[in-house]
Order: sequence, then structure tokens, then C-alpha cells
Amino acid sequence: MAELLRMENISKRFGLKYANKDVNLTVSEGEVHTLLGENGAGKSTLMNVLVGLYQPTDGKIFYRGKEVRIKSPADAVALGIGMVHQHFMLIEAMTGLENIVLGTKGASAKLDRAGDKKKIEELADRYGLEVDLDEKVSEMSIGMQQRVEILKVLYRGAELLILDEPTAVLTDIEVEGLFDIIDSLTAEGKSVIFISHKMREVMRVSDKVTILRDGESVQTLDAKGTTGQHLADLMIGREFHESHYEKVTEPGEVVMRLENVSLHPELKHGGLKGVSLELHRGEIVGIAGIDGNGQSQLAQVVTGLVAPESGKMYNAEGEIALFSPQTFIDAGLGNIPEDRNAMGLVGGMSIAENLVLKKTDTDRFSIGHGAWLKSDAIHEFAEEMREKNDIRCTSVDQTARSLSGGNQQKVILARELDGEPPMLVAVYPTRGLDIGATNFVHDTMIAQRDRGCAILLISADFDEVLKISDRIVVLFEGEVMGTYSGKDAPVKEISLAMAGK
Repeated sequence: MAELLRMENISKRFGLKYANKDVNLTVSEGEVHTLLGENGAGKSTLMNVLVGLYQPTDGKIFYRGKEVRIKSPADAVALGIGMVHQHFMLIEAMTGLENIVLGTKGASAKLDRAGDKKKIEELADRYGLEVDLDEKVSEMSIGMQQRVEILKVLYRGAELLILDEPTAVLTDIEVEGLFDIIDSLTAEGKSVIFISHKMREVMRVSDKVTILRDGESVQTLDAKGTTGQHLADLMIGREFHESHYEKVTEPGEVVMRLENVSLHPELKHGGLKGVSLELHRGEIVGIAGIDGNGQSQLAQVVTGLVAPESGKMYNAEGEIALFSPQTFIDAGLGNIPEDRNAMGLVGGMSIAENLVLKKTDTDRFSIGHGAWLKSDAIHEFAEEMREKNDIRCTSVDQTARSLSGGNQQKVILARELDGEPPMLVAVYPTRGLDIGATNFVHDTMIAQRDRGCAILLISADFDEVLKISDRIVVLFEGEVMGTYSGKDAPVKEISLAMAGK
């Protein structure tokens, strides 16, 4: 296959720190080339250089055999390079059609709704991208939003598509649909740079794999001539051993109980309908279900963000009467929210400040119940948490948003588990994390379970639910479809329940 892209000795430095150093990457026409590396290995930085969001400190880029300077995303689009970011760049109040054509018209040009729609529908049919172009993005499933993003770059003439963590928010069915789309693209000679942490997906879809570690390209391999284990070893720089856990069959006393809890039961995909479940000490209860079947609403109720419209909830003190986040924090609840950036961290604040967010009114960290903060005590605590939780950063004074996803999640874990809470609600705790960070999160959760913490795990990753749950509860359209033991879990039966059968 002919060479399409060559990135030669690319370096990108921020201050004194190299995010990329002498990275080499070559992509051929009609190829799926995977970039594999831990969080913070430099994958996103390299791709941001390729699409013109960053300018390289050193190195050259060749496209179709000619050296090019990509000074802006517009330059990348003009060359035929398009990127689908992990966090979609869509305007929710606009339709799929409007999002796709946005920015392609001149200042005085009018939207040719019928003509543009026909062109886009032809593209969609050609590549198997099923989209309702007249539906607003806010009404679309995550999978359809992603297809809109792919159509956006194809509509602009992309020959090289960069898919950054494209499966992080998809269900298993949607993932298979995405792989079919990738197969269609490469069959027509288009090329794909695929960024993922999930080894099973990497082995399924890749032709070539380039490993990045600590900002440097380690090796490029033919996917058919290697194994997932070998790739994992190269990625982390040592032999990788995945953890395996014993399942608990006799947990402790009840920490929280829900009785016939309902919230917006009239909504098919955004409510709860008569949900009853118990959370016990020393047990992980995994909520299995296709995303959008009441999981977010369940998380909101059990963390005190919203009160149920009907039904009752009990904790160790008795029936819960006042629903507020502070009430649940005071009761010792730890919470890993579903969106670590929007809900778990204050991005512009330092790592140290984020680590003490829930304790700024304590004598340890303040004078006068939060009137004056003790900066030395906060800094000392942050350094302890950094060491204990392997938070990889240049300083605890750097902003939380500057961390990789895995290290951001470690900050949240460190904060929420300090003080050994009796209960932890973990929502998509490993979404977008590499295998090393995922293993760390799972090990941490199991250690908390073993000391007696009750854990509610909400995850769209069925393999994760099966791996660490002691008991599995299936939600479908806001209703509990069944409860199963995590030990020797009946996978087929659970899968059918997730589909409402």
C-alpha cells in the first residue's frame, strides 16, 4: 500500500517538558493504524500536532509524499485530514444536518437544505452511517452523535480520519457498528488512525500498531503478527499482569436500601420505575444495562443530587428525608461521577486544591471553618496523596485539567476514598482509561470492598461489570429486570435482560 502520511521525528515541548520527543509515525492508504499508549503517553498531543491545533517544536510532516506545514485545523481539512475527538464537537441545539454543514459555507452563502441533505444521505448510505439528519443533537443517542461527527469529516473530504477513543462512550452493539463503518472506509482506500486503550478492539480492527511510551514512539508492529499481551507489555514497559478477583457471596449489613423508587417514570430512557435494591458492606453491586436506561438517574438519586418522586430510601441512620449532596457527603458517601471534568474536578484549580475540596472547612486544612486555608498543610497532604495513589504530575500545584484522564481519575479516587467512606458510588470509573490505570482503579475498588465499603458500580462496559461485581442488577428502561450473582454470572441471561427480555 502506498504511503499516505509520514510524521518524522516530531517533538512537542511545553516549557521544559516534552509531551512528544522524536516520534515517528507512517500511515498507508487503506490502513487502520492504531496509536497505543498509556494515559499521558503523548497520543493526543501528536494528533493535535497533525490537525494543526499545536505546532511542533521539531520534526517534519509529509502527506502524499510532500512536506507540509499544518498551521491550523483549516489546513488539515484542506489536505484531507479530519479528526473525531473523544468529546464530541457538536452544537446540541442544532440538527445533525446543520452540524455537518456548519463552517463549510461562505459568510454570504445560504444553506441549501435539500441539496446538502441529499449529498450527506448519499455519504451515509455509502458508509453505513445511519443518522436522522433532522433530529437535534440533544435528542440523539451517543452512537448517532458519533456518526454525525464522522459524517462531518467525510463531508469535508477527509481521506485520513483520526478516531480518538471512539468506543469510550459506546455500547457493545454500537462498537460493532463502528467497526463495520471503519471496514467500509478502508475498503474504499481511506485511512484511519485509531486511538484506543481496549486491547480486544485494537486486535479486532488494526492493521498496524504504533506504541507510544513517555512521549516517544517505541515500536510499530503488524497487528496480525503480535498478541494483546505483547502490546500491553510494550505499552507499559514491563510484563503486564491483569488482576483477577474473588467474588463475595456473604456480604455484611445493609448500608443503603431503595424501596420502589421512581423518578420521571413516564420517560422511557431517562427515568426510574419502582427500583428496589440493597447495598451491603463489603460488596460491589454492578448495574448492567445499555447506556440511557436509567443509570444516570439512579446515580443522581443515590448521591443526593435529586430526590425521588416516589418510594423510600434508607441509610444506616434510617429513612432519608433530606436529599442534598452535602447530606450524603456528611453521611460518608464517596462519589466518582460519570464526567470527571464537568462533575468531578475543578479544572482551573490545582491538584492540591481539588484533593481537599470536601475538607476545606476542617481544622486540618483551615482556620475558622474555611475562612483561612492552611496552604502548607494542604500541600503536604497533596504530596502524600500523590505518592500513595501514583498520581503522575510535575507538581501538585499544576492544574487538574493539565493531567491525563487516568491521573485525573486518580485524583478523584484519592479524594473520595480518603477517610475510608462506608459507601462509594462509582459511575463509569474507567471510561477512557488505559489498561494500567484501569487495573489500578479496579484494585483500589476491590481493596475498599475488602475493608467493608459498600460499592455501587455503574458502567457501560459489560466486561467491567462481570469482572468486579459480586452482585449484578440489570436495568432496562428504568426498571430492574433481574438480579444475579457475580460468581459464575449467567452471561447470556444477563445479556437478554439488558435487552428487555
